[in-house]
Amino acid sequence: MQESGKVLAVLSVQGRDQKGVVARFATYVAEHGINIEDTEQRVVQGVFVMDMLVDLKEMTLSLDQLITGLLDQGRQIGMEVRITLQKSRKPKKIVLLTSREPHCLRKLIELSNHGELSGVFTAVLSNHPTLEPEARTAGLHFEYKPSGPGETEKAAHMNWLFERLRALEPDLIVLARYMQILSSPIVQKWRWKIINIHPSLLPHFPGASPYRQAFESGVRVTGCTAHFVTEELDQGPIILQDVFHINVGVDQAQDVRERGLELEAVTLGKAVKFFLNEELVVVEDKVVFKPGISSFARPIGG
Repeated sequence: MQESGKVLAVLSVQGRDQKGVVARFATYVAEHGINIEDTEQRVVQGVFVMDMLVDLKEMTLSLDQLITGLLDQGRQIGMEVRITLQKSRKPKKIVLLTSREPHCLRKLIELSNHGELSGVFTAVLSNHPTLEPEARTAGLHFEYKPSGPGETEKAAHMNWLFERLRALEPDLIVLARYMQILSSPIVQKWRWKIINIHPSLLPHFPGASPYRQAFESGVRVTGCTAHFVTEELDQGPIILQDVFHINVGVDQAQDVRERGLELEAVTLGKAVKFFLNEELVVVEDKVVFKPGISSFARPIGG
């Protein structure tokens, strides 16, 4: 919540760790009349990540000058720098990709209806019409184009999907059990902005029918994985994993699947919330959490 009279912003810095980073930025903002309200920083595998909440009310330069100056400070030491005004923070635009199974779509709609997602669904895009009634009942725009069994149809679907995504300009794309492999142009354009849920504890049981694989292998624990999508199938940076137990000799394959579907929806919802709240970054192909950021980087009134 923005405090009365304050002009709050979040300064984010990320890059190879080196001496004096905090001091450099703290000194720079202080020299220009900017007060530091809160800060959170950590070093992961040699990479420095910092979020700093600052009050711009009494700063002695223009916003354009501040942004230019901070970017220059970052360039001098090879750091990525971003500053976001709290009052200008807008809900992120989310596009959901689906196929036929409704459990993940339903969970995300439920979270949105309860005000738990700091984002808005701009569309549901699919390769099947199955979930159109579900989406439209929730007031969501729905479109689909069949992907077909042949390579020509699949290519046409991906071209359509790319163009629709480009027009919608999403901040986040969520694969809510979308059963297609995304094309390279889509993955490259929205790098680290596509989240998928996979029904196994990756790297175990990648690919098709993972619950049946787990059941037939006799493992006693399996689960699901929310991860960012890369061009390597089911190999992207892992955001969250969760598990459930299999009672070997008692549970049937369908029992395992039903338990898994329920957990998938919950885990995907959590991963989406982390992304929308800017509580994670990808550092050298690994997801790093920023546990303090949500306490001061939420939208106004959040």
